[in-house]
Amino acid sequence: MGPWPSPLYVSLSQKLSCLGQKWKFYLPSGSLMASLEIKSGTLVSLQDLHPSSPFFKQGASLRITGKLREYSIETALATIIDGDDIVKVSTEHLRDLSFQVGSVYQFIGELLIQPDNEVVLQARVGRNVDGIDLNLYHQSLLLLRQFQANHLNNPETT
Repeated sequence: MGPWPSPLYVSLSQKLSCLGQKWKFYLPSGSLMASLEIKSGTLVSLQDLHPSSPFFKQGASLRITGKLREYSIETALATIIDGDDIVKVSTEHLRDLSFQVGSVYQFIGELLIQPDNEVVLQARVGRNVDGIDLNLYHQSLLLLRQFQANHLNNPETT
């Protein structure tokens, strides 16, 4: 028996194989139905989400962190803050995550840019990260960017 939970599962649903971050969906006949690449979320701070930022792109896959200012059950919209910066997060696809105003959350999802340049992150993953030191987090993000810039521009340093 293969990696599937039961033969019934294989015969009734589509077979799924994962190759890194590339997902391929197969019909029971074995023919390819669809291929989808799920991108990892680029680490960004809320301060990075402005129109002149290289991260400000429709559909960009991002990971953001901030303190929950408010949450609406009716609209499934969370508002997170970090300093003076505010971002709305659509949580309609998240399950088993409870929200508490004042707690710190991290979300991975795709950036949706409205016509007025307001952004909403369409979250596909969310977690509570209470206890994280946001100042140290920002410092580590800066160091990571410096490291990546040095190694991407100068490959022989690796």
